[in-house]
Amino acid sequence: MAQDLSGKLVVVMGGSGFVGRHLAQELLSRGARLRVVSRNPERAAALKPLGNLGQVQLLRGDVTRPDAVPQLLAGADAVVNLVGTFGGDLDAVMGRGAGTLAEAAKAAGAQAFIQVSAIGADAEGPAAYARAKAAGEAAVLAAFPGATVLRPSVLFGPDDNFINMFAGLAASLPVLPVFGPTAQFQPLFVDDLALAICAALEDPAVHGGKTFELGGPEVVTMGELNRRVAAASERKPILVELPDAASSAFATLTGWLPFAPLTREQWALLKAGNVTTDRLPGIKALGVTPRAMGLFLDKWLVRFRKHGRFADRVKA
Repeated sequence: MAQDLSGKLVVVMGGSGFVGRHLAQELLSRGARLRVVSRNPERAAALKPLGNLGQVQLLRGDVTRPDAVPQLLAGADAVVNLVGTFGGDLDAVMGRGAGTLAEAAKAAGAQAFIQVSAIGADAEGPAAYARAKAAGEAAVLAAFPGATVLRPSVLFGPDDNFINMFAGLAASLPVLPVFGPTAQFQPLFVDDLALAICAALEDPAVHGGKTFELGGPEVVTMGELNRRVAAASERKPILVELPDAASSAFATLTGWLPFAPLTREQWALLKAGNVTTDRLPGIKALGVTPRAMGLFLDKWLVRFRKHGRFADRVKA
């Protein structure tokens, strides 16, 4: 039977980032009490005014310190794990770290645990990121069998580092290389992921112990994505679609540099693609109808146009 989140204490691990900000707003709108745990909780300070007095608590915490985790989850009715990284000891953060959280959540008496993983999580995958995500899923389900695993595709939103990155490049570079132009994505609106998480939290008896693949309503290639972002930004860079051999060579030769635009790890993930399969239930099984990226681009990317929001007035 579905449960009301009003008054429930939901602990969001890694909640100071992009997904955490959007999830927090959805949880608060449902009356949940929110404990946001992050290595840098000051980044979540903007969430405080969104709740009522005492409804939002910010704590500093690190999943790689198992001895400190139980106190972070004390009294939790539900736990959402958003912790992730592309660098450092991936297994300590996303593998063993996820298992530590699940064990502590079980001991704390939490009724629901949501593990936010990623499409492509694979214990035998070519990318260390995908292997660490798979290890985290296994560790969570071993410690908390009733947990729900959500595997979202690449996420987009008004404050993301995905669409905005491409728009910024299109606005500043006359020539823009496109790595892996045929690689496929199924972009998911971050607010739709927040709805899916809340649906899983509200009905752990139905959704617990299951793994879901969450994608948006359309599949796009990297090349198409760049063209659509450029069009919505009203920019016309020359898009040079690089063959896979050139992309692979570029990642090998320059990927080790600081701030490299494409590392070997990123190339492996890009090459693998990021779309849902028919093997697992999707987002609609959680009662969420995903929204298409095209509904938002023209509105969000106005700031990247020449003259910004005054562009139409200047053209007139």
